[in-house]
Amino acid sequence: MKKLIKPALFITLAAFIATSALAAEGGNPRKGKHLFKKTCKTCHSSGGAGGEVTPMTKTQAQWDRVFDKKKHNEEGWKDLSDQDLKDIQQFLFDHAADSPQPQTCG
Repeated sequence: MKKLIKPALFITLAAFIATSALAAEGGNPRKGKHLFKKTCKTCHSSGGAGGEVTPMTKTQAQWDRVFDKKKHNEEGWKDLSDQDLKDIQQFLFDHAADSPQPQTCG
């Protein structure tokens, strides 16, 4: 007789699959980290006009909402291509507060 997958394991596996599908499809997190440091940290550092922002500032779902609803002033994103934004979103998503590898972006 085969053993059934324990409910807790099944729920954990389902949650992991669901959250990994939310990130920006086609985003390059390595390039995103470089772009984040180059373009975003100007305003989003300690004492910056936009307040300090790191990947750990938000959860994965919150980062997806920021990019899906374009919750950022247009001035800050005007020089970034759609691919640049996907790359930054992927980096932030991969290192969000609730990710397996949270990071500050040092």
